[in-house]
Amino acid sequence: MAEHNETGILGEELATQYLADKNYEILNRNWRWHKYEVDIIALDKDVLVFVEVKTRQHGSGENPKDAITNKKQKMIIEAANAYIDENQLDYEARIDIISILLKGDKYFIEHIKEAFYPSF
Repeated sequence: MAEHNETGILGEELATQYLADKNYEILNRNWRWHKYEVDIIALDKDVLVFVEVKTRQHGSGENPKDAITNKKQKMIIEAANAYIDENQLDYEARIDIISILLKGDKYFIEHIKEAFYPSF
């Protein structure tokens, strides 16, 4: 497996554990709709949260959260809307970003709640 894939898998594991430790209920991981994917879908009390996880190695020159382009935001919003429709849910919803920077055996997590605003 390519190193960037392993980095991404590790980041999603760390993000899932981080959310679970904050008492989020994890509903789905890597949920797919057509060609779109939502990394983590969780409940934060009574709020449905769609989480995009971005992970980078220290020294890569890019802040992980900066990798989420306007196009990526649109894809996440479309997938989130599909998830809500498909499951006939009536929750308040938000989109968060979890940015993870790996440095050796240490990591740094930044959780950005309501990172961008969809039109649910």
